[in-house]
Amino acid sequence: MMIPAIVFFIIFAYIPMYGVVLAFKDFRIMDGIMASPWAGLKYFKKAFEDPYFLKTIENTLIISFGKLIFGFPLPILFAVLLNEIRGSKFRKFVQTVSYLPHFMSWVILGSIFFSLLSLGGPINSILDFFGLEKIMFMGNSDVFRQVLIVTDVWKGFGWGSVLYLAAIAGIDQEMYEAAKVDGANRLHNIIYITLPTILPVICINLILNLSGILNAGFDQVFNMYSETVYDVADIIDTYVYRIGLKSMQYSLSTAVGLFKSGIGLFMIIIVNFIIGKIGGKENTLW
Repeated sequence: MMIPAIVFFIIFAYIPMYGVVLAFKDFRIMDGIMASPWAGLKYFKKAFEDPYFLKTIENTLIISFGKLIFGFPLPILFAVLLNEIRGSKFRKFVQTVSYLPHFMSWVILGSIFFSLLSLGGPINSILDFFGLEKIMFMGNSDVFRQVLIVTDVWKGFGWGSVLYLAAIAGIDQEMYEAAKVDGANRLHNIIYITLPTILPVICINLILNLSGILNAGFDQVFNMYSETVYDVADIIDTYVYRIGLKSMQYSLSTAVGLFKSGIGLFMIIIVNFIIGKIGGKENTLW
């Protein structure tokens, strides 16, 4: 059963890792990777000397932390609330509605949000009805980051609750029965049974989320932003796309990508260590 998965990772994950060599070479297409001359840390230095690259790091961190702050606790809260719904049909309906956005691509959702948030769209029509000034959501640098955060949280909170619902389903029901005998209400059950029991899952999910703190969501940003909001929405991934695929600066784009991966590895080690010290080894990845 594991062989197909192992083969998949070897072909599509481990073999392509050889390409990181490009970050240390003056890559020339005609010479290939092996024959291209070594450049050392030239392209890492070049990246950090570019003030625009530093700006993309700032944008990435702001957008990623915004998504984490609002998008991480919401699936937990939603899973807990779903668990408290007693009507199975209504519960399934709510789950279906909340999961649906996850399966829609940002290509589709980007078009939908462009229509909803345009100056002539329904959102601005509502603002105009109440005498408020219309907002150019998709082209206004002051609000575009908030648009990215809100739409990302809306798309992912339902599907993100699946893991927590599975953890809640594994809780021994006798614990709730014993608490009921002792006079505990639903709020007490949530605070003293549900949340402490699923804490290891929450911690592991937090570690994984923080390890991807430089992943601000390329597909979302690429399909929703425009040149008018580059100053607040251009992230590392879109920067790599432009310099790598459009400008064909393969060595520079690989260096930036390798830097991003290194930060992700560093974050997962540090956060795992901190959570291990605070909450114990049972709440960590290793």
